[in-house]
Amino acid sequence: MIVDLPSTTTSAVNHALIDIRERGGAVALGRVLTLVIVTDDSAQVEQSIEAANEASKEHPCRVLVVARGLKRAGTRLDAQIRVGGDAGASEVLVLRLYGPLADHGDSVLVPLLLPDCPVVVWWPGAAPAIPAQDPIGRLAQRRITDSAAAHQPIRALESRRTSYADGDTDLAWTRITPWRALLAAALDLPPYEDVESVTVTGAADNPSADLLAGWLRSRLPVPVRRRTSPPGGGISSLVLERPSGPVELFRPDGKVGTLRQPGQPERRVPLRRRPVRDCLAEELRRLDPDETYHAALQALTDVDSRNGRRASAAKGSQSGEARDETRADQ
Repeated sequence: MIVDLPSTTTSAVNHALIDIRERGGAVALGRVLTLVIVTDDSAQVEQSIEAANEASKEHPCRVLVVARGLKRAGTRLDAQIRVGGDAGASEVLVLRLYGPLADHGDSVLVPLLLPDCPVVVWWPGAAPAIPAQDPIGRLAQRRITDSAAAHQPIRALESRRTSYADGDTDLAWTRITPWRALLAAALDLPPYEDVESVTVTGAADNPSADLLAGWLRSRLPVPVRRRTSPPGGGISSLVLERPSGPVELFRPDGKVGTLRQPGQPERRVPLRRRPVRDCLAEELRRLDPDETYHAALQALTDVDSRNGRRASAAKGSQSGEARDETRADQ
């Protein structure tokens, strides 16, 4: 069921929700959290809702989509309520804010948050420079960004590193969960030797490759090198050097990986790029600070070949933020 409420108020939206539940015979909500999606890109709205609906099958929630429109328009709130088959296991409220109201999404959200439930905010595109200090970000226990979706992914990742606060996470980090699991399992097999050095190869603009290198540097007191491959290819290979021979994980086609290590048969493993819905569902499983992600971010400064890119990212971060603000006004 889809109900449109043009030029409305939050009070009218709440009354409409109650009326829908009464007419539908629902006596219990069973929602475990409120997921807030913030975007300035109208094209992202439906994609984000689709991912949230899939994730809601594992985490029933209320989804509040804040779609900020033209700031030069008159002040107006257009709402749309989606329940039932149009909303997966959640109830979706799309809030389109126009005029000066676009800068006060937190005030619109507060009356619509589920009582006594945690709040998670997700920016599927451009995110604030400091998510924890954003007015909407302050409402949340968890804040999810996606450096890979930014116009300049490496600068976005550098911004995440310098502005980190407990509760922050990034889908570029979540995408490397299969890589981390495979490497941990490989090191649990004989021969049980210390790793001497690490090389991570991936596209220059791929933040997941950087985070994988940072994670290994935070866990292993050895040199970690970050090497680049052609743009758009994601992570292509990883090599852990040990005295008896290297542990090698290759993914030349972006879909299937090959794991090689001394004394073990060569194995082919699925390593397809994870869809957003799977990454989102994984992040919604935890509401506590992700110390491992934080450690990986901080270790980026110790990864070989990153320093020059970091200086470039820091130099351009201010101009990049200015461009994002300009786009938000359009």
